[in-house]
Amino acid sequence: MSRPPQKRLSYRDAGVDIDRGQDLVARIRRIANETPREGVIAGLGGFGALFEPPLHRYRNPVLVSGADGVGTKIKLAIAHNQHDTIGIDLVAMCVNDIVTLGADPMFFLDYFATGRLDVGIAERVVAGIARGCTLAGTALVGGETAEMPGMYADGDYDLAGFCVGIVERGSIIDGARTAPGDLIVAIASSGPHSNGYSLIRSVLDASGDDLDRDIDGIRLIDALLAPTRIYSTSVLSLIRGGDVHAVAHVTGGGIVENLPRVLPAGTCAVIDASSWRRPAVFEWVRDAGGIAEDEMWRTFNCGVGMLLVTAPDSSRALVEALEANGERAWVAGRIHEGGSPPEVRIK
Repeated sequence: MSRPPQKRLSYRDAGVDIDRGQDLVARIRRIANETPREGVIAGLGGFGALFEPPLHRYRNPVLVSGADGVGTKIKLAIAHNQHDTIGIDLVAMCVNDIVTLGADPMFFLDYFATGRLDVGIAERVVAGIARGCTLAGTALVGGETAEMPGMYADGDYDLAGFCVGIVERGSIIDGARTAPGDLIVAIASSGPHSNGYSLIRSVLDASGDDLDRDIDGIRLIDALLAPTRIYSTSVLSLIRGGDVHAVAHVTGGGIVENLPRVLPAGTCAVIDASSWRRPAVFEWVRDAGGIAEDEMWRTFNCGVGMLLVTAPDSSRALVEALEANGERAWVAGRIHEGGSPPEVRIK
């Protein structure tokens, strides 16, 4: 027989503070209202968010969805009290994925989980998510905050994001038009983005390097926590008006794992590594960790956040348009005849 408790227990005694959660909801509602988009009918506060997609603009609309997280980059953000931009990473990882299909991101939801809710930190994280939504042209319509004592170490939290976009069926970018002779246009990344951080953290532990040391004019910690670049605005404008055959978001697995996902059988992508200077943060992680070149290419983006495949006579205009939209872009390779499955060669 169990013994009766010495005092009456409450949810707060168990580690979950409902009042603190309600305070955060009120703050998030104000933040979400700063990410308006046509179509939002009802957002935060209800059991579900309502969104009316702009179907009148499409003949045969298709919904495109994506979900992702930020991974162990969060551990660095927590350790260095830099919670303001990790939400941008979350939005970017989801939005950049669905953009590869030509989808316009309509709305976004987040999931924030922690052991003990710190309202101030959570508000900073969600403000970053809202900032990411603004950059992506999407609306933050809802999400979930979970306080789960015993699940997470003190001070830890985790994030997940969910994005829904829309594209005309006839305009879906599926790589089918890619052919030998096409050129590959690279768009610069802002750093490691949100991939490879378990290895980066292992390098930091093994090397003992000073995170305040200078890396090409900025502190190492700032280079490592630079938010993932969001490409939706600049890339979608080209997809709608340009000759884009395939788009690859360079995430975990690097160029060698992600570009083949959008190439048809019978092709091979040859990337000219001398066509760009790999950012200093990647040189640091390679040298400090003694990491082999093939491991670098299959773990990190190595300075390339997105790849676009296009016809040779369209490549110059594509690069110029990307640069006009604030991106750094260049021709980084060519499509050749190959086998099945398709592969990438770095030369």
